Amino acid sequence: MYKPATIKDIALALKLSPSTVSRALRDGYEISTETKKLVMDYAKQVNYKSNPIALSLKNRRSYSIGIVVPKLANSFFSQAIAGIESIAYERGYHTIITQTHDSSERELINVNHLAQRSVDGLLISMSAGTSDYTFLKTLHDDGLPIVFFDRIISEIETFKVTSDNFRGAYNATESLIKAERKKIALLSNAPQLSITNERLAGYMSALADHNIPFKPELIRNCVKGGNDYQEVEDAVKDLLALADKPDAIFISSDRISISCIRALKNLNFDPKEIAIAGFSNSDVVDLLQPSLSYVKQKSFEMGQVAVEMLLRLIESKYPITEFETRILDTELHLIK
Repeated sequence: MYKPATIKDIALALKLSPSTVSRALRDGYEISTETKKLVMDYAKQVNYKSNPIALSLKNRRSYSIGIVVPKLANSFFSQAIAGIESIAYERGYHTIITQTHDSSERELINVNHLAQRSVDGLLISMSAGTSDYTFLKTLHDDGLPIVFFDRIISEIETFKVTSDNFRGAYNATESLIKAERKKIALLSNAPQLSITNERLAGYMSALADHNIPFKPELIRNCVKGGNDYQEVEDAVKDLLALADKPDAIFISSDRISISCIRALKNLNFDPKEIAIAGFSNSDVVDLLQPSLSYVKQKSFEMGQVAVEMLLRLIESKYPITEFETRILDTELHLIK
């Protein structure tokens, strides 16, 4: 009968102590790079698999990570989760994924459920409906490692990773201006989200740099984040009903971009009259009609950076007091 290799087997074969092998497999800072490579290569050769149940009993850790996102069906978040899992599983951690549907009540329930499941840490992108972060502050103060990605908050001091939302919005708005559009509307997410404010600032800066007056009447916030199609359609109808209606729309959210295109099609608008640019990580965005220029975020990389940050918090033997917020570049894809 096949018997899987153990840490003791690896230690015996490599003439190392079991504790050295164990620390090398966990990427311990006190083990040299050469020893880690030796142990990792041999472990792969003998198909060594860690036992998360045994490890959790020994170390009082669950070797699981909680992930809280607004919507799994959103291409951006599904890609970010793929990035998270690409690192987590290699490091011996399992993921528990929940979605909030941009509801503050659902977010609170999901976060508390994950904490009760004794996850070792939490990766979270904030719900559009949440403005009170007390429940997260309490968990953070109690010692639960938390890392924010994409939709971040300033109220909690920890590691964070997001996109260069200002520059992405600036570039998208400028592309519409260069297409000789002067009356550019903005369809945006809930106003309390970090991404909303950063993208609004980029939009306004592009207008200012090209001497185009900012008009508040051209701004519409979709507080449900594009999850309610009717909310988006109503916002589009409002804009098209203006006496001085826009000749372009910049959409600052992935989910809202899809709903806006659907609304414009349902309203039988003339694509020549209104140009569109938006944020989108959809794999089929180039096939959409009407077509749009779009800002693509490095979602997979963001997931990888976020989980690396979280594992650093979880596995550190000493308290971490200095944190960073990573800003990832975006890519503008223009209509061909």
